[in-house]
Amino acid sequence: MGKTFRSYDMNQQLLLPPDLRQWLRPDHLALYVSDVVESLDLSGILKVYEEGDGRGRPPYHPALMVKLLIYGYCIGKMSSRKLEQATYDDVAFRVLSCNQQPDHDSIAGFRKRHLKELGRLFVQVLQLCERVGLVKLGHVAIDGTKIKANASKYQSLSYARMKDAEQELVTEVARLLGEAQRIDEEEDELYGKGKRGDELPEELRDRETRLARIRALKAELEEEAKAAAEQERAEKEKPTTGAKRYRRPKWQISDQGEILPLPKSKRNLTDPDSRMMKDLVTQSFQQGYNAQIGVDAQAQIIVGAKVVQAGNDQQQLVPVLQQVAQNLGRMPEAASADGGYFSAAALTHEAVRGVNLHVPPNQREPDIGSLAETLPASATVQQRMWEKLKSPEGRAIYHLRQAIVEPVFAQIKHIRGFRQFLLRGLAQVEAEWLLVCMTHNLLKLFRATKQAQMA
Repeated sequence: MGKTFRSYDMNQQLLLPPDLRQWLRPDHLALYVSDVVESLDLSGILKVYEEGDGRGRPPYHPALMVKLLIYGYCIGKMSSRKLEQATYDDVAFRVLSCNQQPDHDSIAGFRKRHLKELGRLFVQVLQLCERVGLVKLGHVAIDGTKIKANASKYQSLSYARMKDAEQELVTEVARLLGEAQRIDEEEDELYGKGKRGDELPEELRDRETRLARIRALKAELEEEAKAAAEQERAEKEKPTTGAKRYRRPKWQISDQGEILPLPKSKRNLTDPDSRMMKDLVTQSFQQGYNAQIGVDAQAQIIVGAKVVQAGNDQQQLVPVLQQVAQNLGRMPEAASADGGYFSAAALTHEAVRGVNLHVPPNQREPDIGSLAETLPASATVQQRMWEKLKSPEGRAIYHLRQAIVEPVFAQIKHIRGFRQFLLRGLAQVEAEWLLVCMTHNLLKLFRATKQAQMA
């Protein structure tokens, strides 16, 4: 027997007006979102309910919740409280919910419970865009932006501060435990032994919780330092050609010979997966993530998206292009990215060998002549890339990069107002970013459909 849901029927007839959808004009975005969601495969969400025991109050229909979330992200209402309020105040939300009002706890719980499946809808919408001709994969431009985490940078502790805080908290917890023991002994004399007393004071519980969190983050930093040392040791053993580039050390050796993190290595107590990053636009530091996208030149459809913890983009070119291939089954013909993505290893990677890459080296252009014919056989990857970008064709392709990808970030951050993740943890943040990118593509699909109908 299948799961029983509350009644939810978009064809239900009312007296005034006879059809809920008549409250909106026929070309309204909310109705388009409803139609698209009805065409999507929601089996990954529905099967979760089938696994239950059927007890309890019937939940809201998953299609209702998915429509509320997608339409909310489309128009910049992302928080569960704003979505709840909209089901009372906004006609479009009332139509999508069939005049039901899920509370914000139900909305937040649904999003958190099904976030992974909601993120997977990105591929389904992307494939819809491809079927109507909005994706050609002739040229994909790649870029990243820093987005604030749901955490304050003032809740970040350095490794050195963690060690000091750990000792301070150990001392404080010991003091509070001693005080609790003294009180227990006094109460034993007053009330007699064996009588149940109050639980540990909240002050002590808070300190013990904070101590445990600091110890966990401290251990995580120490493990990362050991892994970085091991990787550096392995790289030194490999044969290298050319001059070695200086790399900032990620670890240190203590007086006792232990591999330890650098004193300034930091972790955030609220969202340990987030990192302190510099926003190159505002030249300020914030606790956040590095959100990456690959955008198709045909109609500015996002064809690849991911979130990383690295503050720079140098290692992200290949992963984003692999994401594109995973989503659509093939690599683009050409791809462009700014100099922050350049590395010889990325441009010569086996996975992108068939892609016509346009990524300027992050070094000054060498004086090697103006024609490709002047390049010696021993020319470096940097030299060959400079020659490609100096050619009329290469210059024309790279010139399009900025106009393809940067307006997408403007639409997401400035027009729709998505400047901070609502969720915490890398896995949940990446799924939320896919939801944001999916709604961007859905808006593009909606506008293209309207233009086709008007033509």
